[in-house]
Amino acid sequence: MTILVYAKRLFSLDTLDTRFTKSSWAPSTADGSAPLARIDPAKPLPGLDNQDATLRNRRGNSNGLQDTQPSQWVTTEFFSYYLVLIVAIPLMFKSAYDVSIPSNTNYPKYEHLLSPGWIPGRKVDNSDQQYSGFRDNIPYMFLLLIFHPLLRRLYEALRPINTQTVPELHKETRSAQVRRADARLDQRVRFDIGFACLYLLGLHGTSAFKVFAILGYPYAAIARLVLPWTSASGVSDGNPAQNWGSHLDSYGGLLPRWEILFNITVLRLISFNLDYCWGLNRAGGSPLEKKQLDPSDLSDRDRVDIPAKSEDYSFRNYFAYVLYSPLYLTGPILTFNEYISQLRYQPKSISRDRTTLYGIRFLISLLTMEVMVHFIYAVAISKSQPAWEVYTPFQLSMLGYFNLHHIWLKLLLPWRFFRFWALLDGIDPPENMVRCMSDNYSTLAFWRGWHRSFNRWIVRYIYIPLGGSGGPGTHGQWGKARAVVNMLVVFTFVALWHDIQLKLLVWGWLITFFVLPEVLAGYAFPKRKWQNHKDAYRVICGIGAVGNILMMMAANLVGFAVGLDGLKGLVQGIVGSYSGLVFLVTACGALFVGAQVMFELREHELRHGIKLKY
Repeated sequence: MTILVYAKRLFSLDTLDTRFTKSSWAPSTADGSAPLARIDPAKPLPGLDNQDATLRNRRGNSNGLQDTQPSQWVTTEFFSYYLVLIVAIPLMFKSAYDVSIPSNTNYPKYEHLLSPGWIPGRKVDNSDQQYSGFRDNIPYMFLLLIFHPLLRRLYEALRPINTQTVPELHKETRSAQVRRADARLDQRVRFDIGFACLYLLGLHGTSAFKVFAILGYPYAAIARLVLPWTSASGVSDGNPAQNWGSHLDSYGGLLPRWEILFNITVLRLISFNLDYCWGLNRAGGSPLEKKQLDPSDLSDRDRVDIPAKSEDYSFRNYFAYVLYSPLYLTGPILTFNEYISQLRYQPKSISRDRTTLYGIRFLISLLTMEVMVHFIYAVAISKSQPAWEVYTPFQLSMLGYFNLHHIWLKLLLPWRFFRFWALLDGIDPPENMVRCMSDNYSTLAFWRGWHRSFNRWIVRYIYIPLGGSGGPGTHGQWGKARAVVNMLVVFTFVALWHDIQLKLLVWGWLITFFVLPEVLAGYAFPKRKWQNHKDAYRVICGIGAVGNILMMMAANLVGFAVGLDGLKGLVQGIVGSYSGLVFLVTACGALFVGAQVMFELREHELRHGIKLKY
């Protein structure tokens, strides 16, 4: 295998998540491919004779390849774009590096936020508390990555699958395959519960019992137990007196503040309860029997939608699901139905080669982050509350840009690490990050692909129950208006779910507001009316994409980086002078070039049978 072919396979969407390269309704064959011809962007296209039919079946695209455009990669227009990128990209990195060297006048103001680094001659910007918590514990997490799968294999060897341990209900009607699947579920749940208890005790110390209490007791009982634990029992000499809980809290484990990441656990609590309620409301009869589906080879959509068996909604399975160790801290988020389905039958999308390639991609992402925090101190600079006026407009824009890239990478790395752990354990959760942050031009598509498992959770448990984009009698403009209102509710929930902070609420409302121009532009410039002017339509879309990118950057800088005041300083520094305005026009031109390249990347995917909404 040549290096180029290996690199294409390494960075293909199929390696990232097979859900991207096949229909959500299509089951997988043994090698993880679609039941019809597999189309991988890392491999040559199949013959044109059956390609159109394959694409229609795989992606549900009735037009096949008719919607795709001829390749633009070797046109004169795109050669001019390549020239712009060759000049602009190195300048972007140089601009951010120039403000991160000791000779810069602002360096003494943020030097105290830097730490000794492993790259000779460079310190590391480890000032982001969220990322430093992950980075400082990487050695321990890699040990856990090795220890957990080995311990499970040892347990399975000592306690092999025993079909006699499954519940007796309807046992006489079950085939040998189903009995073995139930026994596999029983075996894995037993191990998951035992390991989760040890894992939480190591993470949270005695506070792990607070988590156990939340899972096992009604709210009133939790309040009687936890509140005396966490409150002072009186005042002595002007200081709160210590109660019995304060002494227990001194044994806090690696993550004493268990409540910080408990919002992820809350999503699983909701998933279990709603899946259970919706399962009760289903009409009689098994959906598997009605649809004549093979339970060992369900599609991604069926694993989520088809309810588990009534006996599966037990406290034991609930406990194992909510505290499943590889996904406990950060996700990705699996629904309860899908978790139970994957415990019974390991997804055929999991293979040693694909998991190995995924692990290599994680290591490349980790190395990328390490190089960035050693050479670009964007986070430390923004935390030091600098005098923004000392920076040029180009430098200011790059500080904001690399701040956003830091946010993207600091979230991507934990999500991919814990998903990699789950893959090694035989569970295939959804990939959370579909594209690089810089490969997004649509506000709607960006939020579908950012924290994708959370997005899927929101759609299933909030957006669709609210009515989604409409319903019977609410199509057309009213349906779009309702969708925007529902989106406002959704992003308000997302903001409050992250934390109760004003800047996050502002972020959520800004996101909803910034979606409106894209929705309105879709009405003003419908694609079907520009079929005879496709190049002009591409230019119009490029102009809209520039506006989208600027608005997305502004909203995320407010919510997760510099806040409203910091954004105000950045904007004033960029547009507050004639040179700044000249730079802004130039930057918009560069963003337009980037948008055209992104359009062509999407067309390239379409030509290979991949039609994503991200």
